[in-house]
Amino acid sequence: MHDDFRRFITKRRSIRKFTGGAVDHELLLTALEAAMAAPSANNSRPWSFLIVTEPEKVRAVCRAHPYASFGEEAGAVILPFGKKEGHRWFDQDMAAATENLLLALANLGLGATWCGMSEELQAGVRTVVALPDDLFFFALIPVGVPAEEKEPRTQYDETRVHWERYSAIS
Repeated sequence: MHDDFRRFITKRRSIRKFTGGAVDHELLLTALEAAMAAPSANNSRPWSFLIVTEPEKVRAVCRAHPYASFGEEAGAVILPFGKKEGHRWFDQDMAAATENLLLALANLGLGATWCGMSEELQAGVRTVVALPDDLFFFALIPVGVPAEEKEPRTQYDETRVHWERYSAIS
């Protein structure tokens, strides 16, 4: 059982090469169900998800972000977003949902990469998909049929684990 769980977690890798093939709608819905199963402070669930699957719009969204051009051949882009105002734990809730989403996508056989969003990066993407100014994109995630394969891995580092109290790393 531990090995199955470890495989599930370590299968998630950042995939930046896609075949250009369409992404199955049902797989996207399954991944979104996993995203929305994430924990949320006070059960506020500040998340919504904008899904882009039209090829020209996928390319436009990826071009609008300076670090997402690799996703132009993705079959979809998922944009987690929400209203930051009034949600004290917005970033933590959105990160939990985004990680659940990425784990689900990898285990459904799809490739994806989490591209961060800042205030400065909002405008270009917002223009392509007409998101109102009072909503905030948390991430831009190109999703597609992988054209590259990466071995599962862990980045466990025992020197970063402290038991009972902090001890300096020598």
